[in-house]
Amino acid sequence: MCIIFFKFDPRPASKNAYRLILAANRDEFYIRPSKVADFWGSNTELLSGLDLESGREGGSWLGISKRGHLAAITNYMDARPNPDAQGRGFLVSNYLMDKDLNCYSYLKKVSAESHLYNGFNLLTAEFNASWFPLSSTVYMRVRGLTTVTTVNTDRRYCVHRIYGLSNSLLDTPWRKVLQGKSHFTSVVSDQSLSRDGLMQELLNVLCNEELNTPDPVLESQNNGYSKPQIEAQSAVFVRYATYGTRTNTIILIDAEGDVTFTERTMLDCDTSKWRTSCFQFKLQE
Repeated sequence: MCIIFFKFDPRPASKNAYRLILAANRDEFYIRPSKVADFWGSNTELLSGLDLESGREGGSWLGISKRGHLAAITNYMDARPNPDAQGRGFLVSNYLMDKDLNCYSYLKKVSAESHLYNGFNLLTAEFNASWFPLSSTVYMRVRGLTTVTTVNTDRRYCVHRIYGLSNSLLDTPWRKVLQGKSHFTSVVSDQSLSRDGLMQELLNVLCNEELNTPDPVLESQNNGYSKPQIEAQSAVFVRYATYGTRTNTIILIDAEGDVTFTERTMLDCDTSKWRTSCFQFKLQE
């Protein structure tokens, strides 16, 4: 996944408001085998897409459980990653499957094993079905060092926040992050939108192919990439030769614990063929 925009609102003003609005793009090689989002076979509690790459089978980039555990990951951009490192997608899958650790404890566990992975950002969150929504949310970045940051966990006082996360640190001012975050903010601030209208507008945010170049901040991190590669990466929706945005995902969690998970996925390595799936369920008490 290359970019995520998300808004947490721990105390939504009405039952029609959302505790979480998340919109994300997954960027990957077109030929890398993946399974579209669905519940995990006989396990109807866990919902995500799954990596099917040899040696990485079962990893994920974004998922949620009916217990209210949510996780998403972005790679920290590095032109020379360690080819022998463990698959970062397992960090998402393992969190969704773990019924014993809260998100903060899970990230503490992960931090002890951070040397096994190439750089990444891991977002974990816990929700419950009650009106008071967010039990805790933690953000983590690893690239030689570990940083754990609590995001909006005080339900009594915190106001809603909007974040942008790509392949650098949280809210790093890449032009694509700033542009996409501004567009996302405008959409989620429109109280007149229906749920379907909101999802369509969020898809428009995710499908913006405008190049945001030149971008000195992006370029400074991407020593080792070609100029065409950097230019392609400057768009919210990436399109470059055999690599680009393959999946758009939108997750909405409302004030009463109702979840809507929508995924739009490219099919058969064909940039003109897409499939949209939508899942709805209520968080467990």
